[in-house]
Amino acid sequence: MNSSPTSAAHSSSDPDVFPDGPATFRNHTPGRDVNDIDDLRDRLPRFTGGRELMEPRVVLLDLDGTLIERGQPVPGAARAVVELRRAGHTVRIFTNTDSQSEATLVDRIRRLGIPVALGEIFTPVIAAREILAATPGSRVLVLADRAVRDELAAHRSPDAGPPTHVVVGDCRETLSYPALDAAFRAVRAGAELLALQRGRYFRAADGDHVDTGAIVAAIEFAAGKPARVLGKPSQDFLRLAAQSAPADLLWVVGDDGTTDIPMAITAGATSVQVRTGKYLDQQATEALPRPTHTINSIADLPALLPPP
Repeated sequence: MNSSPTSAAHSSSDPDVFPDGPATFRNHTPGRDVNDIDDLRDRLPRFTGGRELMEPRVVLLDLDGTLIERGQPVPGAARAVVELRRAGHTVRIFTNTDSQSEATLVDRIRRLGIPVALGEIFTPVIAAREILAATPGSRVLVLADRAVRDELAAHRSPDAGPPTHVVVGDCRETLSYPALDAAFRAVRAGAELLALQRGRYFRAADGDHVDTGAIVAAIEFAAGKPARVLGKPSQDFLRLAAQSAPADLLWVVGDDGTTDIPMAITAGATSVQVRTGKYLDQQATEALPRPTHTINSIADLPALLPPP
């Protein structure tokens, strides 16, 4: 992962494209920086499996840490989304947010000025709903707050028999020992443990907080059974958001080197890491995979993806 500051100035006449200075981009050759946008565009076909540069891309954007930082929009985020769509690219948001319904999350993002519609955002809650709907006779015990329980209400049938699945999500408002113990006992008795995500911590306006992964780890340890992760970095989750887009046309943009970037690399997609969100926290971790490109923030992405 590149942590060196950018040294070359950019020649763009638009001062808003790089508000924090020029971006640094990386190709697949270790240690080689490309600071000139025109030079970068000449090299892009190497990263796209031979596709013509003019073909539109499917761009999957992470939410927290990429479009939003501690509850506020990253400067230039809304403009970047608009410019990418205006250029002909398909833009979707996929996030490990496991505390809200799709409609509530869309409303939250819109209130921050970022354009998004229902069907353009993908969360682990949506993935859980699809998995349970495709499993006849599924009965779920949900260790999560009310919004998630309501989303999965069709599969919550405590009187129909023991649970076939235990879904663990954001439970900060409802976590208790009896609830945790019930989840443990169900998993130990044979229910499949479904983790909406397994982040260690999340960033909020008042600081960092314990995330869902800690609760999942407790149940795994006690029951002696691993969880199936529905959110990032699951390849199934990536396919859900990509909606059959071929890997050579798929771009994944995020701040987290433990989820966003390895997920993209495993799929053969183009990975773009932003220097916002968890990026700085992870700089001391040398084992993280190197993305295809690294940019200062989401505001720099339209310059990296020219119009088709």
